[in-house]
Amino acid sequence: MTVMQKNSQASDPIADFSCAAIVVAAGLGRRAAVHNGPRSKTTSDENAPLLAKQFWQLGPKMVLLHSLDYFCAHPQIKEVILVLPDSEISTMSELILAADTPVHLVSGGVTRQDSVRAGLDVLESMPECDKIDYVAIHDAARPLIPLGLMDRLITALTSSNSSKIIGAAPVLPLSDSIKIIDHNTLDDEKPIIGGIDRNRLAAAQTPQLFYREMISNLHKKFATRPDFTDDCSLAEEAGFQVLAIGGDKKLLKLTDADDFAVLEHWVGHASKEGPALKIAELNYMDEIRHGTGFDVHRFDQDAGPIWLAGIKIDNSRRMLAHSDGDVGLHALCDAIFGALAEGDIGSHFPPTDPQWENTNSATFLTFAVKRVAERGGKIIHLDLTFICEDPKIGPHRHAMCKRISEICGIAIDRVSVKATTSEGLGFTGRGEGIAAQASASIALPAPPDKSSEELSGLTSKLSPTNL
Repeated sequence: MTVMQKNSQASDPIADFSCAAIVVAAGLGRRAAVHNGPRSKTTSDENAPLLAKQFWQLGPKMVLLHSLDYFCAHPQIKEVILVLPDSEISTMSELILAADTPVHLVSGGVTRQDSVRAGLDVLESMPECDKIDYVAIHDAARPLIPLGLMDRLITALTSSNSSKIIGAAPVLPLSDSIKIIDHNTLDDEKPIIGGIDRNRLAAAQTPQLFYREMISNLHKKFATRPDFTDDCSLAEEAGFQVLAIGGDKKLLKLTDADDFAVLEHWVGHASKEGPALKIAELNYMDEIRHGTGFDVHRFDQDAGPIWLAGIKIDNSRRMLAHSDGDVGLHALCDAIFGALAEGDIGSHFPPTDPQWENTNSATFLTFAVKRVAERGGKIIHLDLTFICEDPKIGPHRHAMCKRISEICGIAIDRVSVKATTSEGLGFTGRGEGIAAQASASIALPAPPDKSSEELSGLTSKLSPTNL
């Protein structure tokens, strides 16, 4: 069990606030299941019961565990309540044993509203309930919660001085034209009879954050009315308001097989890691970084093979270098270190250190790739250009791409190797050495301090007065 440890920061303006999270995962997910959904956890038998979408495998773990890990890792979340179908309580109880944050399993109700109320009832029964000021209510069918979202929700809600504001929710403006269709016809092709100004509309997402006591009271008040589609609707019905903050496209709700394909693309094709709770490395990647590298090595007078881009090439002269002189891999290392903002190859492997003498440069590139993985990142693309008169790179290009892809653990179509000359100019034109330049694109998890300032324009457009 490797749930991320909490880090409480006294300097954090929201550090004193205590929240609970209710993750609703009690639905049957019939709309998703009928669209090529799996039948069960253990068999593909067409007669087996349909498997609810929240239990599908998404990347390294099942859908609902992505959300669960997010809340277990957040420092302001003190309790997590997972609302499940009765049939899944026993199985899930084994998966949460090592969670740093207490996780309570609750049987869900007939409707989503019933399930949320069941979670709130359990929360209220806890001895420490009075110390929990807020509650985040989230649908497990939205597995990819961006880092920093909870902090933005808390900041928005706690910054409001209006007694009418009891919650905050992420929303996305609608980009499509909105039309009204005639439902009175029996035909599948229904006529359009009007339109709606989309500038005043937005799609609500979860998690939605509320003052715990207020939303709990509203769920009790409207317990006999099962027609509310989300928790904001209860607040609106009671005359309260919910602040809108900028949502995220990655908060896509899993509804059908097409949605699942998109989510799989965002998560990446990670190998399955078993049932343990673990923060997924690729869940929240929305920061793309680029780095460049440049390296030069001169030729020696002695004959011998040279190493370029990880392969050995026969040549009339060998490279003069402390290591194997692979100018291509050295440039790639610098590009990756640049994208990570972690110096250059010399700072990690000083040329004055005798332990690196005659070292295969694949060792250096392997280390750079490992640093990306340790930061929770992924290499997207590598581009390498040799500048030289000799040797000819073309005959070796495919072998070079293949070797780089092997070292980096990425598909060969994510590696580019090419070459040019300097038209007889400079040291490369005179055949005195080889130069290489490289670029690297990597994806990293968005930093936790990615705040609402980036979305301030959207947030202001989506204020309660504009919705």
